[in-house]
Amino acid sequence: MVALIVCSIGLLGLAKMESLALASSDVAGTRAIAALEASSLAAMMHADRGYWSSTSATPLATVTWVNGTGANITDSNLQPVQACTVAGANSCNAMQMAAYDVQNWAAALQPLLPGYTAAIQCTPTVTTGPVTCTITITWVENAVAANSAQAQTSMTSLAAPRYTLNVEP
Repeated sequence: MVALIVCSIGLLGLAKMESLALASSDVAGTRAIAALEASSLAAMMHADRGYWSSTSATPLATVTWVNGTGANITDSNLQPVQACTVAGANSCNAMQMAAYDVQNWAAALQPLLPGYTAAIQCTPTVTTGPVTCTITITWVENAVAANSAQAQTSMTSLAAPRYTLNVEP
């Protein structure tokens, strides 16, 4: 009987460790998605160098997703410009192409990281050095507490996870 109780307690501990391992792999997967999406935006910034390396780029653009409305971008230069992206239209200029790319990136990010906020912050263009931009993605993730004490004290005060990437467009 004692051996059965000891084995039962051991198996319950093993089950709890397995659930924490699964939760941790989910968190790691979400962070990997954030890293890939930030790199994707960095590649778009390299392609749209005419905009991101110029004085046209504002120092800070915040991107959020509003359900039913689409991407909410604080930079007025990056608002949707669809006229040049349809067949038969004139080709896009650098600002229009950057706006198109950021809009598409924001839409692609929504199903992967629901409730995200992305910030694109660039240094002003100076003649002595290159423009540098920082892409920061913040999202909401489900955290699993290891025990009830941790659940009551620290799980509600966790900071939102954040991924930051520095880019020279």
